[in-house]
Amino acid sequence: MNRRKALLTLGPGGLFLLAGLGRVALAARPLKPDMSAALIVVDVQNCFLTGSLAVKHGADVIPIINHLAAAFRNVIMTQDWHPIGHVSFASSHPGNKPFDKIDVSYGSQVLWPDHCVQGTTDAALADGLNIPQTQLILRKGFHASIDSYSAFQEADGTTSTGLAGYLRERGIKTVFVTGLATDFCVAWTAVDACKAGFATYVIEDACRAIDLNGSLAAAWAMMTAAGVRRIQSTDIDTDRPPA
Repeated sequence: MNRRKALLTLGPGGLFLLAGLGRVALAARPLKPDMSAALIVVDVQNCFLTGSLAVKHGADVIPIINHLAAAFRNVIMTQDWHPIGHVSFASSHPGNKPFDKIDVSYGSQVLWPDHCVQGTTDAALADGLNIPQTQLILRKGFHASIDSYSAFQEADGTTSTGLAGYLRERGIKTVFVTGLATDFCVAWTAVDACKAGFATYVIEDACRAIDLNGSLAAAWAMMTAAGVRRIQSTDIDTDRPPA
C-alpha cells in the first residue's frame, strides 16, 4: 500500500480492516541498547512545538527523549530544513491553501504552511534537548522540488538521505525511533528503517501525533505491517550507561 494514501486518504472502512493487523507486542523485558543500537530523534524543532505546524503536547517528548538518550551511545537527530519556495509550501502554488493536495512529479503532494525554512528560528532544534553525545544531525527536505518525511528516503521514493549507509558503516543493527509526529515523519522513518533491514522500535510515549482524519491509526497499522515494534520508554533499561 502506498504510504501517502495510507496516512492521508484512508477511510474509516480501510482503517477498520488495517486494525485487524493487530497491535505490535510490547517488549517482554527491559531492553538494554548496546553499541549496535541507535536512537533516532525525529524533527523535535520549534516549528513542530510552537510554530505553524505545532503538534499538540509536542514539547512533552523532550524530557522523555533526554532521559532515554542516556541509554544510548549512538544518537541521530533529524531536522526538517526547507529552502524558501519549497514545493511543499502552499505559498509556492498560487490559488492553493495549506492542506490542499496537488500532483507533482512523484505523485500526490500535501501542501503545508511555510515551515522549517533554512536558518530560521522556526527550523531550529528545540532548546530543551540535552543530548550532547548526538553524533549526526541529518537535515532533510532541502531539495526544493521534493518533500521529505522519512529520515531514510525522500518523498519521491528514490532519493536516499544516506542514513542507512551511515548506520551500516557504524555497525548499527537496531534503531529506536522517537520524535514528531508519530503519524508522519516518525512512521515513515520507522517503515523505511525496516525496509532497509534494521530491527526497528518506535517508542510510543516519546512521540506525539497530529492525528489528521484517522492518520494515527493508519500509521500504526502501516508500521505494524512493516514489522515495526511498538514499545514504551519504560521498556528501555536506562539505569546504567550503555556498554
